[in-house]
Amino acid sequence: MSAMAGSAAGIDTGRQETLHRRIRWFVAATISYNIVEAVVAIAAGAAASSVALIGFGLDSIIEVTSSAAVAWQFAGKEPRTREATALRIIAWSFFALAAYVTADAGMSLASGSHARHSLPGLILAALSLLLMPLLSYGQRRTGRELASRSAVADSKQTLLCTYLSAVLLVGLALNWLLGWSWADPVVALVIAAVALKEGRSALRGDSCCAPTGALHTDGCHDAAPDHCCGA
Repeated sequence: MSAMAGSAAGIDTGRQETLHRRIRWFVAATISYNIVEAVVAIAAGAAASSVALIGFGLDSIIEVTSSAAVAWQFAGKEPRTREATALRIIAWSFFALAAYVTADAGMSLASGSHARHSLPGLILAALSLLLMPLLSYGQRRTGRELASRSAVADSKQTLLCTYLSAVLLVGLALNWLLGWSWADPVVALVIAAVALKEGRSALRGDSCCAPTGALHTDGCHDAAPDHCCGA
């Protein structure tokens, strides 16, 4: 039995229902913010010809897809029966993002196009850097207690937004302060690489480990559950 499965086995029905409601709340909050984030990022990216901002906005759309998959899973009477499908939706959403952003960034680098400054993009990246860790932590902790791989995978998607917000903020700031327009497609390629890695993890169902799971190869073991499934 895995550490997460062991955790779920000790939860009574009342506690499970509470955790299910909490997951639905985190999912609703994440979807609401990401819809706004996507609209602002894509509009600002189009105005500034910024591949990185457009890629960030598309990632927000994929986060909505991921959260919607988890919402669909927990809307059923037996959420575990829908988990594998939810994980596949999350994984292929990541792959779609990686493919699009890689192609777009590659064309930008090859053509030598220059992204313009974007104050709305800078503000959005900073705001996401503040909010996303809070949503991710709450959902990840709840998902681990509930032993739901899809909920934890979705929380990793949300935390990915934090990392991407930081990378985006640096790229936009370099372009704004130093005129390094090449930083924009480079940031977009970083977004694509991280999305590809997370898609592979979700497809394998390797979601019980921490969002920085690439740095830890222990996996989940009964003998040491805290390696990846601790609160």
